[in-house]
Amino acid sequence: MSVISGIDLTDDHYDVEQSLIRSKYTVYDTAGNAVLKAKKKRFKLKEEFPFKSPEGDTVFTIKAGGIMDHAGDYTITDERTGEEVAILDKNFTFFQHKWKVRAPDGRVLAKIEGQGALLEFLRHQIPLMGFLPHKYTIESPDGKSLGTIEGKLSFADKYEVNITDSGDAPKEALVAAAIAIDALEGN
Repeated sequence: MSVISGIDLTDDHYDVEQSLIRSKYTVYDTAGNAVLKAKKKRFKLKEEFPFKSPEGDTVFTIKAGGIMDHAGDYTITDERTGEEVAILDKNFTFFQHKWKVRAPDGRVLAKIEGQGALLEFLRHQIPLMGFLPHKYTIESPDGKSLGTIEGKLSFADKYEVNITDSGDAPKEALVAAAIAIDALEGN
């Protein structure tokens, strides 16, 4: 699997923090250094998230395949080479967040799933339950655990992304998925 040029995501743990005001995110490595920044572009017909290096260079972008694409494809493209690195697929379900990370050739590289339908149902029905942090599992296509995305209780969204083994999926795609899921699911 190709790796995105211009960044080096070699850690197994990342902290993702969202700003209080809008869909703007910073990713920190285990040493506390900012390694990526992302901001959802506003007023775009197709949702778009450019990811920038600490120096401010755009290294990759997530872009929706269609207008108002609530259950569709989001392509991750390396900005330097113009190549597609991975595709995030949202599997539309009413009360459980399910995503797939696919290679450009269509192979499934990883599955990301929320805690479960009952908890998501309660989040939607009881306003105070919406404050509970989200938790996702990351698995290989054959069900092997690759890691977790765990929300922390805070005013702004904060997540820990733990990748024990990225399998065939690039770590950049898994970290980007954590941000995309938060922003696109409206967590």
